[in-house]
Amino acid sequence: MDLFTRPLSPGWWFAVLSTLNLIVSVGAIVHVLRQRKEPMAMLAWIFGLLLSILLLPVVGPLLYFSIGERRVARRGRKKRRRSAALLAALASSETAESPSALADIAAHPEVEESIRQLAYISAKLGSFPLAPGNQVQVLSTAQETYEKLLQALEEAQSHIHLEYYIFRPDETGKQFLDVLTRKASEGVEVRVLLDGIGSFLTRDSFFAPLVKAGGKLATFLPGIPWRSPWHINCRNHRKIVVVDAKVGFTGSQNIGDEYRGRLRRVGPWKDTHLRLEGPAVRELQEVFIEDWFYAAKENLTSLKYLRRHGGAGPTVVQIVPSGPDQESAILSHIYFAALALARRSIQISTPYFVPGPGLILALQHAAYRGIQVDILIPSKTDHRISLWAGRSFYPDLLRAGVRIHEFDLGMLHSKVAIIDDHWSLVGSANMDIRSFLLNFEVTASVFDANISKALQRDFWADVARSRPIVYSQRQPLLSSIIEGAARLCSPLL
Repeated sequence: MDLFTRPLSPGWWFAVLSTLNLIVSVGAIVHVLRQRKEPMAMLAWIFGLLLSILLLPVVGPLLYFSIGERRVARRGRKKRRRSAALLAALASSETAESPSALADIAAHPEVEESIRQLAYISAKLGSFPLAPGNQVQVLSTAQETYEKLLQALEEAQSHIHLEYYIFRPDETGKQFLDVLTRKASEGVEVRVLLDGIGSFLTRDSFFAPLVKAGGKLATFLPGIPWRSPWHINCRNHRKIVVVDAKVGFTGSQNIGDEYRGRLRRVGPWKDTHLRLEGPAVRELQEVFIEDWFYAAKENLTSLKYLRRHGGAGPTVVQIVPSGPDQESAILSHIYFAALALARRSIQISTPYFVPGPGLILALQHAAYRGIQVDILIPSKTDHRISLWAGRSFYPDLLRAGVRIHEFDLGMLHSKVAIIDDHWSLVGSANMDIRSFLLNFEVTASVFDANISKALQRDFWADVARSRPIVYSQRQPLLSSIIEGAARLCSPLL
């Protein structure tokens, strides 16, 4: 029996697989070092990969390349903006634009200097300009949000664009599907864009009536590996509806029964959404058009969709898209600037609170400066590890004077920040590392005291029904271990 016919021993296979595992693991570690991520996240991944060499051969590196790499190769924003069609649409629509939003803010002497500075920083950081002349309505309940959404869909005459992280195939989803299908059969263009993981359980067959009626369906980063482009970690968490390029909706509410409070495990569900009319709707439309082009390869850069309609109200709005396709973490910069420029008060409502070191420092610094900082977080959640990780940061913040409130009456899913009674952020982004770095999010930055007051009324009503967290040096052993372990995972959440 020669070398080529003799059976290979188990020891030989073990040596080959061990060598392969070592090569792949070292390659993954080199990849981590070249990514220039946050140091704690890099250390967490390197530690995990080193551990996997012994405990999870090959699996660890495969896991890293599946969920650890956050850069998504998208067809570049700049490339599409330079396309002739988009340039023509932008040039044609410029004639309908309102005066500069910065000039609009400067024209109001009651607006404080800190808010003016924030407006300049937002204009410099954001992808889109600040747009004056918008009518903004705060929607605080699922019933109110769904009623306004369905009303806008019923009134559509040209097109309907929907982009959601979650669209459930339940009673609520069927209600929206029926309206969309009917409008498509009437000749209205209907496009629905869903995230591949968030809406993984909603099969294409559910939308068969819509597609048969002439509507279009696309998936952003499918959750199935053999469908391209595939990426399991970077999700499209945006919630956008644009009707006839005139009316827009954005915020935190998805489509499904659970958002009406029908998920028994967490009880009543609270979201915050915005209804927009005016120039800022064009920016929401452009976010959808870019995402749709990436997912469906259909170019919608025409004046039909990108026309900027005249002023409809008194509010200055900036639409802030963020995601892993951007070179810098825009949302982190805007939050940091807002916390640094605050002069009186900061109110933050978020369902998942896992901030990075920079935001922790900014919150502490604001409290040390005498700013009243209040953070509202639900104690009932569908992601327990995020709650435990967030609680591990409580002592650091409480010692600095930050006031933390836990909402016990249900799932508080609103993502809202209010600064000095004049400026607010409402959108899809949680105050966690995932939303700031890994997810595609969209946020409305609103410069309007009346909108801030409306959001504050909701905030303080929820605080009145919440439990204040009191700092204590003593903590139950089991809780401290669980929260410490969750905090260790926070760079990866």
